[in-house]
Amino acid sequence: MAFDSRLLSGIGVVSAVVQAGSFARAGEALGLTQPAVSRAVARLEERVGIRIFNRTARAISLTDEGRRFYEAVTPLLAGIEEAAVSAGGSKASVRGRLRVNADGAFAHFVLAPRIGVLLDRHPDLSVEISVRDRMGDLVADGFDVSVRFGLPEPSSLRARLLLETRVVTCASDLYLARHGEPRHPGDLEEGHRCVLLRDPSTGRPFEWEFQRGQETYPFAAMGRLMVNDTGSLLGACLGGGGIAQLLELYAKDFIAQQRLVEVLPDWSDETFPLYAYHHASQLVSAKVRVFLDFIQELAS
Repeated sequence: MAFDSRLLSGIGVVSAVVQAGSFARAGEALGLTQPAVSRAVARLEERVGIRIFNRTARAISLTDEGRRFYEAVTPLLAGIEEAAVSAGGSKASVRGRLRVNADGAFAHFVLAPRIGVLLDRHPDLSVEISVRDRMGDLVADGFDVSVRFGLPEPSSLRARLLLETRVVTCASDLYLARHGEPRHPGDLEEGHRCVLLRDPSTGRPFEWEFQRGQETYPFAAMGRLMVNDTGSLLGACLGGGGIAQLLELYAKDFIAQQRLVEVLPDWSDETFPLYAYHHASQLVSAKVRVFLDFIQELAS
């Protein structure tokens, strides 16, 4: 198939539609009318011989073939953009909009408070952070990267381990003054209140586990308060509502400010991984690379 400039232009329009979520919003971003966007997509579909989008009166979505096509060409577009910047001699090779899909606790307590540092380093970069309970379809939803805690599930995406953070057990001074400080995990069974975090996959509380070297102490935490997000878990712990198990990445600032006290520190060797997910290609855009490196800095 002979190459023509309309092919590349059409791919750029498709990318804008995926990221914007509609033909109208893509047209606004590109300075085109909605009919012009529709015609560009139709020409590309005819050119490559597939239907890229499912269209209804209320929404659009990538077809299976369109998804595979978009997943293949997105890294190539990023490579073309970087090559153009490099050829132009620009020092600001990190540019454009980076769309990040992240879980709420990571976005609220780690990423959003510090993202200004990354933006200061790269004046031509803009970042859009979307909080999602689930990663969903990274390609179809037009995200560049997703950051999630937990072990990765089988996927066509590339997963990169960013860091491992300790699981720490914490309480407020107010709580400890009333109930005393446990010296062993078994002490939690006697007169202590545990704040529980609901596992969305089971509807039951996450199980607690304490590790000291090679020794493991499983604990069936009990309590009258259960929450379904880390913000509420932190709030209850800060307010003296009970003892909670938190990720150190979230809790360390509160501990440093003496708003929380780490209890049972000798039993805190358990760790939890943070992974980034991006399109599976050998070509990783500069904006994704600097973002991944920045996240690893946050844990150092």
